[in-house]
Amino acid sequence: MPKIAGVDIPAKKPVEIALTYIYGVGRTLAQVILTKAGVDWFKKVKDLTEDELNRIRQIVEKEYQVEGDLRKEVRQNIKRLVDIGCYRGLRHRMGLPVRGQRTRSNARTHKGPRAGSLRRKKK
Repeated sequence: MPKIAGVDIPAKKPVEIALTYIYGVGRTLAQVILTKAGVDWFKKVKDLTEDELNRIRQIVEKEYQVEGDLRKEVRQNIKRLVDIGCYRGLRHRMGLPVRGQRTRSNARTHKGPRAGSLRRKKK
C-alpha cells in the first residue's frame, strides 16, 4: 500500500476514494488534487505509476494542510475558544453541541450515553 502524507492508502480502490483516507481530504479536494496532478480519478491506486504517485504526494504535502498539522490546528482553535470563554468555548468545555443544535431531545452523540435511573435492589 502506497503512503501519502504518512497514511497508507488502499491499493484496490479508485484514487479519488483512496485519497479520502487522509485526514483533511474529502472527495472534492481529492478531485482537485488529481486534476492538478493530471491523474484519472477512476484509476485504481495499484495501477498508478511511481511518477503519478510522486506528483500527488508533492501536491498534497506542499499545497494543503493535512493529517497531524491540521489536527494540531483544530485542537489549538478549540483550546483558544475555551480559554477566552466565549459561548462556543463554553459549549466545548461542557461537552454539548456547539453549532446551535437542540439538546432537549437528541444530542446523544456529543453528550454521551444517558445516565439512566438508579434503581434500588429489593432486599
